[in-house]
Amino acid sequence: MKNRFLRALATSAALSFGATAVASAAECIAPANPGGGWDFTCRQIGKIMFDIGAVDQPIQVTNMAGAGGGLAFSTVVNERNDDADLIVAASSATTTRLAQNAYGGATADQVRFVGAIGADPGVIVVAANSPFQTLGDLVDAIKADPGSVAFAGGSAAGGFDHMKPLQILKTAGFDDIRSIKYISVDGGADAITQTIGGFTQAMTGDMSEVVGFLNSGEVRVLAVMTEERVPGFENVPTAREQGFDVVAVNWRGLYVPKGISDDAFNAWAEKLQMVADSAEWKEAMAANGLAPFTKVGADFQNWIDGVVAQTVELSKEIGVIQ
Repeated sequence: MKNRFLRALATSAALSFGATAVASAAECIAPANPGGGWDFTCRQIGKIMFDIGAVDQPIQVTNMAGAGGGLAFSTVVNERNDDADLIVAASSATTTRLAQNAYGGATADQVRFVGAIGADPGVIVVAANSPFQTLGDLVDAIKADPGSVAFAGGSAAGGFDHMKPLQILKTAGFDDIRSIKYISVDGGADAITQTIGGFTQAMTGDMSEVVGFLNSGEVRVLAVMTEERVPGFENVPTAREQGFDVVAVNWRGLYVPKGISDDAFNAWAEKLQMVADSAEWKEAMAANGLAPFTKVGADFQNWIDGVVAQTVELSKEIGVIQ
């Protein structure tokens, strides 16, 4: 029923948006209203692609909000599966929702993920007066008494923020992840406030959410979940260098219809790489709190496949999906 509803929505949306499409120009669908991450991805990447000559016409941006990205996904799969001039903004939320069957039966393998060129790094944060000095301290405390540590996060139970500490604990050999306390609040700022106030012992979220609190000395970031330390925050260690091999970033990128040719897929990957290499994109990342994170083409698709599989496994373990 849900899938039929999405398909009906998608058909009507495709008809209304199609009337204004410019056949010879590429289009980027932002699966949300103007403002926010997906809209930023389409507008910034599209603008820079044109500015640096990767495309010969401005890329048209279409906002298609609905079902947390599900409407756009359904439109691409059911109506535009072979449209080589179409790109769609995506992020970690996209793959988490697909892994958890939030799009009415849709699966990640119904499209091709072409690349990510920036990310908001995942972080584990404690209050400045917390007894936990390192990520290892926190993990050891949980292993000794799982009920002694509660995490606050801005996503729903089973969402991306919830998954970050679970991935770390699994890497540390802790399997009773249902015993981990996670409190879902309304966004990262609320999660930080809960932790500073002592209502929770730690916060799980993104770097952009904690920068102000970090600069004011109210919190300590135990770990950033990137492959390397984040420029501008070189004093914050990665989880990986502390012995926990977890990379969890809210990446900003694109997917394309599954039915396009390999040549068309590779061409979009090359265009995205051109943007990643540009001074314009580096400026945009700095202005919007994003860290470098570049994976394009087959490398990105393979990485996504692994992320989705891991999310499915963790989601089953905590009972979010069957």
